[in-house]
Amino acid sequence: MRFYSIIIPVYNRPNEVDELLGSLTEQTYKHFEVIIVEDGSTDKCDRLIEKYDSQLQLQYFYKPNTGQGFSRNFGFARGKGGYLIVFDSDCLIPSHYLQTVNDFLDKEPLEAFGGPDRAMDNFTTVQRAISYSMTSIFTTGGIRGGKKRLGAFHPRSFNMGISKQVFEDTGGYIITRMGEDIEFSIRIIEKGFKTGLIPNAFVYHKRRTSLGQFYKQLHFFGRARINVGRFYPKEIKPVHIFPLLFALGILAAPISALFGFTLLSYVGFAAYLGFTILILSDAVIKTKNVSVALVSVAAAFTQLIAYGHGFFSESWRRVTKG
Repeated sequence: MRFYSIIIPVYNRPNEVDELLGSLTEQTYKHFEVIIVEDGSTDKCDRLIEKYDSQLQLQYFYKPNTGQGFSRNFGFARGKGGYLIVFDSDCLIPSHYLQTVNDFLDKEPLEAFGGPDRAMDNFTTVQRAISYSMTSIFTTGGIRGGKKRLGAFHPRSFNMGISKQVFEDTGGYIITRMGEDIEFSIRIIEKGFKTGLIPNAFVYHKRRTSLGQFYKQLHFFGRARINVGRFYPKEIKPVHIFPLLFALGILAAPISALFGFTLLSYVGFAAYLGFTILILSDAVIKTKNVSVALVSVAAAFTQLIAYGHGFFSESWRRVTKG
């Protein structure tokens, strides 16, 4: 019977960890431990240990701040399980999660895996809109947990599992932030380990609570893609450049209008209007909520502009630094 180690790195988010641990107490598959790695927090979650100690096989560690990647390594090194699973602290885990993973691995052994993320009905309108945008095929979020994809599956560390052997052979994360999970997934695949998506091993991901916070997060993601390009230049692909072109188009449209509308101006406005209608229509179908769909349009524009801005700013910084 497989034993799993769940690693939760956390920085100043005790309320999130409280909810996450609460969801883990409801797992139908019971052969697992939970390792909390407090990454130099000032607002600690150590008080939760007594609350959940009788319900979970729980370990708590406090360490100086080194970032999420190295904090995951810290937990990996102390995990007793044959598989090591990482969750972001802002996730809630459905009760069937570990049983779903275990059943899948019985039929199709994998050495690294991941699952999709979803929004719960009781999430705020903004959170549900952000969740739509981050998982839509019409934004860069379409890469996150889709069943149909080209090439090997690249797990992302909001919901990621690896075998103990993968950690021992790779040494875990070699960068601690700025695309650390992308780099790690690429290296896992290059070493010949089998990866795969487990479609029903989803988590509920709360994400950011405002579009301003979402902008900062996606700006960071755009920068992270360039950082990954330091290790793997071929991983900078046309799909990653699209948000930059999208953002430049938004900037160019009003400027061009100052000099009079041309055929190109009309085509540009029509393209963005078409994109708005596409997102709105699809979001209504997917979320079944008009309010969420309307905010989803704002979230999609925020996502693409922020990612494009981050992609450009980090590219420019590296060029100017030589």
